Amino acid sequence: MKKILIPIDFSPSAENACKLASKIARKNNSEIHILHAVEIPTGVIDLSLGNSFSIPESMFYIRKLRDRMLEYKKEFFSKNPIVIHSIRFQTPFDGIQSYSKKISANLIVMGSKGHNKLDEILIGSNTEKIVRNSDIPVLVVKKEEKEFKPKNIIFASSFKEGKDHAFKKLLSFSKDFKSKIHLLKVNTPQKFENTYECKRRIHNFIKKHNIENYSINIYNDSSVENGILNFANEIDADIIALGTHSRSGLSHIFNGSITKYLSKQTTKPILTFRV
Repeated sequence: MKKILIPIDFSPSAENACKLASKIARKNNSEIHILHAVEIPTGVIDLSLGNSFSIPESMFYIRKLRDRMLEYKKEFFSKNPIVIHSIRFQTPFDGIQSYSKKISANLIVMGSKGHNKLDEILIGSNTEKIVRNSDIPVLVVKKEEKEFKPKNIIFASSFKEGKDHAFKKLLSFSKDFKSKIHLLKVNTPQKFENTYECKRRIHNFIKKHNIENYSINIYNDSSVENGILNFANEIDADIIALGTHSRSGLSHIFNGSITKYLSKQTTKPILTFRV
């Protein structure tokens, strides 16, 4: 994990992302990139036309952004040897996408402004757009993680064909931290499969991968969302890992629906991989 990108908007959630990313980077000797992407004010775009945003005001605006970036570097990354900051006058989504490709980032760490619901953590925001469209793994952080030792990672999946790409990226991440992967298939009353069939599919799935430290888990619950969260609480998971689809975000993981309100235990970091 050579390069970690942290998009920031100077919010408390961005601070949480910075704190966690700093810990990950120190563990893996990673290079840190902090990025602030903002749509440029109209007057800055075309100063020659006499817009109200003057050249001195434009320079002051840019200088203030740079100063805030430097404050972030000092406050959150003083223990990281390589920290690079960048300001891009683009929409946050375009800026994050283009910059992550430019530096060949290995991981994007983003804060979330959700309110205790998994759908609000990942849906309807710049974070959700990045989760759906990024070819790079995205770690979504909702609260401050005072200690980050991801020893137990849940990989929730149907384990059907097409999930291998996401799992390969998860294996790379887990090896960096020597994590145990808990393979999880949630059964619901609406879509129930017997334990034998579920285990057979999971065993066929892991045959394709070099994985040693893992467990196989079949969990019954009223919904996939609740099953993942309840199981995560039972084993005190450090991260919930999911494969995502560019067209529908997490909806296919949750059987086409993310409508139910979820408990406060959704504060666990969520690691997403585009399928």
